[in-house]
Amino acid sequence: MQRILRQLKEAIRLRFPKAVAAGSYVRKRRKRFIALFLTVAHAAGALTSLQAIMTVRTAQGATAWVVALNTIPYLAVPAYWVFGRTKFEGYITERRGSDEKSGSVVSGLRDRLKADGLIAADDGSGKRRILERLAKLPATGRNQVQLLRNSDEIFPSIFEGIDQAESYVLVQFYIVRDDELGRKLKDHLLAAAKRGVRVHFLYDEIGSYGLPSDYTSALRSAGIEILPFNSMKGWNNRFQINFRNHRKLVVVDGRTAWAGGANIGDEYSGGDEKLSPWHDTMIRVAGPAVQAVQLSFLEDWSWSSDNLLSLEWTPVAATPDAGQEVQCIPSGPADSLETCTLYFLQLINSAQSRLWIATPYFVPDEQFISALELAALRGVEVRILVTDKCDSALVDLSGWAYVERLGRVGVRFYRHAEGFMHQKVTLVDSDVATVGSANIDNRSFRLNFELTLQVRDRAFATEVAAMFEKDFAKSRLVGLDEPTQRGIGFRMKVRAANLLSPIQ
Repeated sequence: MQRILRQLKEAIRLRFPKAVAAGSYVRKRRKRFIALFLTVAHAAGALTSLQAIMTVRTAQGATAWVVALNTIPYLAVPAYWVFGRTKFEGYITERRGSDEKSGSVVSGLRDRLKADGLIAADDGSGKRRILERLAKLPATGRNQVQLLRNSDEIFPSIFEGIDQAESYVLVQFYIVRDDELGRKLKDHLLAAAKRGVRVHFLYDEIGSYGLPSDYTSALRSAGIEILPFNSMKGWNNRFQINFRNHRKLVVVDGRTAWAGGANIGDEYSGGDEKLSPWHDTMIRVAGPAVQAVQLSFLEDWSWSSDNLLSLEWTPVAATPDAGQEVQCIPSGPADSLETCTLYFLQLINSAQSRLWIATPYFVPDEQFISALELAALRGVEVRILVTDKCDSALVDLSGWAYVERLGRVGVRFYRHAEGFMHQKVTLVDSDVATVGSANIDNRSFRLNFELTLQVRDRAFATEVAAMFEKDFAKSRLVGLDEPTQRGIGFRMKVRAANLLSPIQ
């Protein structure tokens, strides 16, 4: 048989010499191409691994990337440039005063707050000083804060504020949809622009990827400036889709602000049958804290447009007396420190009697888990409220990884059973509550631009506690051994999902 095959090949070579020669040439070219591709891929992997060593946050993460980049570079190199970096290159973090255009805004605002006696008095504990250094601005007093829950409170309040605007409106959302709620927002903004009010609208291009050009064109035609955040601006960020601007805020005339967790979409009014009813929380703020909220918008707008807006920077007290103390904490991957991580660690460490956390996504890292364990061991009542109906199966599975470990020290987990709970709220002891856009996960801590407002006021904390109690009543307490009872298959899926938590 082998002799016959050899004879057949020889006959083909003699009968078709040109075709045989061409085939041999193609095979040689293919081998050379493959060799060149592998050489370039491994060289790129080796060079990228050097950057990973220098920039990846943890030694474990750097080691994992180095191994992957040098063994399977053709897969790991593109994955690294999409998911691997945790610093947003090129963004001007203007809170640091590093840009001369906005440095005067920050310093001038600080001087006015001090001159008008609007900076919250130091209580001697050092907590306010820590937050001031993280946020780059001090906590302010003499604010008025209103808690807003769900679509029937949140959006009417925002729309009423836009309708009352006299000078300008700043709007920023992670998700904006061209649906009934999105068109309501557009109509109120168009009406404001018709009155001569300046409107500046910023949205995240990844979160709002489905927003049609007709929506934005209608706003631009009316003189409204609307821009995507442009997270892929600059050659360093061209392939980096992992960073998101997750902030949700509205500012009117520099006198009133809204901030929290709500986006613009019909899911908030029953548009998503699988996840309805949709629960979320925002707060309305009047007073000097508004300037800090609009400073966050100013930074993002400056990055997206290369222009610095002319805004109202004179802080005005909302009340003649003490009012409510508010600290605005913007955070993001352009910060020199991990602002969001450090803020929430400080919050946990400061708790003495009660720590209640509501978040739809609970996928923290080891230092956060350790801080919760220590809080529970020192006698703090720690409750974690998550949603039972989640829009991400991977995130939902990851959250189960902490039930048993934290449950051993007394942390109680509740799963909100009525629809999708999307709020991000924290209650500490009897006088501190936070409302914001940050989830308890790696994305919010390190990859997203977030905004959190901390309110120090007993009356407001009592109102937030009452809201929590209503949510607990709609939730079920998770048993310590529930993950085990669900079987080995469930636990394996939980473990696999948790291993992917750094990129969720």
